[in-house]
Amino acid sequence: MRALKTITFLIISNTFMTFAWYGHLKFKEFSWGKNLGLLSIILISWGMAFFEYMFQVPANRAGFKGDGGPFSLVQLKTIQEAITLTIFMVFTLVFFKTEKLAWNHLLGFALIVLAVFVIFKKW
Repeated sequence: MRALKTITFLIISNTFMTFAWYGHLKFKEFSWGKNLGLLSIILISWGMAFFEYMFQVPANRAGFKGDGGPFSLVQLKTIQEAITLTIFMVFTLVFFKTEKLAWNHLLGFALIVLAVFVIFKKW
């Protein structure tokens, strides 16, 4: 149950993170965002990042072996990176239609998935 909670919270957290880090690049397409200054964009992104942390911190606490969870610190970070890349790829395809994922992007993603396997494998 803690593993599911951890992964669910990491997905939610990384969704907020992706919008905070890259969503502002779409602001200029809206009438309210055309004339925003950099400081305004930073503050809006920080506001979104607040919700990232509201899920990231509980995810790590629930998932970390040192706090009774099922994952080592390295495993937690690896899960987080794989989730981040997955959400980023979906975000890019949905919101940035001019961006194309090439074979090398997909190969890089496959290598990260392979890294998850290597880190979780009991050797």
